[in-house]
Amino acid sequence: MADASLPGAGGGAVGAAPVTPGPVKGPGGGPRRSIMGTPPWLAALFLLPALVLLGALVAYPIVYTIHRSLYDAGGSGFVGLKNFGTVFSDHGILTAVRNNAIWVVVAPTVATALGLVFAVLTERVRWGTAFKLVVFMPMAISMLAAGIIFRLVYDQDPSRGVANAVVVAVHDTFTSNAAYPGARPRPNSDLAPTAGGSYTSKSTASVGTSANLPLVGIPQNKLPAGAQQAKPAAPKPDAVTGTVWLDFRPGGTGKPGVIDPGEKALSGVKVQAVKNGKVVASAKSGKDGTYTLPSSAAGAQLRLPASNFAEKYNGINWLGPSLVTPSIIASYVWMWAGFAMVLIAAGLAGVPRELLEQARVDGANEWQVFRRITVPLLAPVLVVVMVTLMINVLKIFDLVYIIAPGQTQSNANVLALQLYLSSFGGGNDQGVGSAIGVILLLLVLPVMIVNIRRLRREGRR
Repeated sequence: MADASLPGAGGGAVGAAPVTPGPVKGPGGGPRRSIMGTPPWLAALFLLPALVLLGALVAYPIVYTIHRSLYDAGGSGFVGLKNFGTVFSDHGILTAVRNNAIWVVVAPTVATALGLVFAVLTERVRWGTAFKLVVFMPMAISMLAAGIIFRLVYDQDPSRGVANAVVVAVHDTFTSNAAYPGARPRPNSDLAPTAGGSYTSKSTASVGTSANLPLVGIPQNKLPAGAQQAKPAAPKPDAVTGTVWLDFRPGGTGKPGVIDPGEKALSGVKVQAVKNGKVVASAKSGKDGTYTLPSSAAGAQLRLPASNFAEKYNGINWLGPSLVTPSIIASYVWMWAGFAMVLIAAGLAGVPRELLEQARVDGANEWQVFRRITVPLLAPVLVVVMVTLMINVLKIFDLVYIIAPGQTQSNANVLALQLYLSSFGGGNDQGVGSAIGVILLLLVLPVMIVNIRRLRREGRR
């Protein structure tokens, strides 16, 4: 057995000083190298340009923005946290904060939900790839171009705005338009305005006489094509008759209240006979403008209801104060639902089909398979999509700036837009703008930290 006290016997000599390992050298006694055989200084040299750019384009702007937020509008006077107090006391900026909260909650949720639905449904159809391509295509469009597109889509004029063209078409399918929007009685005539936009005669009708109802306020080019010459109604002993016509002749040579040659009949006008507030009879004017009411209309006042004169339905004010934010969010979802669909479809491709088939064999229906198996297995992917979109919407600027018209831009305001407006868009207060930038950074940081930790956890699995 070797004596442990002897040199070289597997242990050091008794009382001998411990051996200090020398520097680790590479093969042949050269300097230490990385696992790829590259010296550390050479790796640092290659990283240096990226680090310089990162510092110049990211680190320095962040530090300077924090520093600038502590100074006044001119940048010469130190004001401490006063700019942050302005941010949380200004009504317009608080509106931006509220809208940002709506964006963060609604836009990522809706886009992710639609992406999930599209990914699951297109998995089972032969044309799923083509559908995915169409849905993902808006991602190839810049925010600027998408904003211009949806500014036209939401245009109030149905002849230009696609959204209102659809709404007006559906509305007109189930509701008839007014015959002559904007028409009104001739001044000093027997008709007077009454409640609800209707016009009622001051006198009462009688059988055997003609109760003419002259109207004005209709441009000649707005008359129906083929409008006929107005004709006086023939009196009838057992009915109330009259004529509804445009009491105006081109050139202005006609006499008020008289049916002159060249004055056009107004066909399709509804005439009601009203007694004690109740309609006892009604009729519509014919192509020559004449109408006939039964003898029960004798002694009643004649009323032209407001339905004859209501303005043409022009659809919904999509960019009005109440709908401008939801409308812009819809345009964002149109762009980013394809992004969510592609990521979720990639995750769905990795779901074990055995689990799905086993659940179906055990009697689960498709909804139960989707809710109990597909969604839980896709949870990591759904979190990635949600977090990515949340970071994205916190910085939303282009769509709001382009789509929202000037009169309702304050209603659709968000923090990134307010940062621009406060700093460069008329506010000329870069102190407040920098404070908004710092707040945006603080809002994004927690989401980024959660995402980084999640990625590290998945990397250790």
